[in-house]
Amino acid sequence: MLEALVGAVVVLLVIAGLLVMIGPGNIIRRLKGIRRSQSLLTAFEASHTPDVPPALNPKTQRVIVAAARLSNWLRSHGQDDSAREIRVAAARMTGNEPSGLYALNAALRRMRVVNISSTSDQERLKALASELRTAVQDRFEQLELLPRP
Repeated sequence: MLEALVGAVVVLLVIAGLLVMIGPGNIIRRLKGIRRSQSLLTAFEASHTPDVPPALNPKTQRVIVAAARLSNWLRSHGQDDSAREIRVAAARMTGNEPSGLYALNAALRRMRVVNISSTSDQERLKALASELRTAVQDRFEQLELLPRP
């Protein structure tokens, strides 16, 4: 009689432990899954978590932020083509970083011909471009890439 009582307590503790591992929000959903699939193993499988992209290097983040600032400024001042070119090059960095860096470097070289009528706007453009150029060069050095001629 004592063995039956101990056995029942053990079974209840195991069931309570499984319910705690599943979590309170998932109990109802898991129980519905048991009814549908009639399989106890599928009810206790771990739920699939989506793949999380790896975090970007801080210097890469700095390049992307500087590119976004310059692109937004250019777009607000009517230079849509240059802004689009910089945005596309910055977006390339998330997939293929060296290719994106080379594209940003080329966009910065082509951007030298952009002229703004206001002196203060021209100074702001130079400051944003130099910030991006510095960030790109720092990342080039960190990755030990040589700029293409």
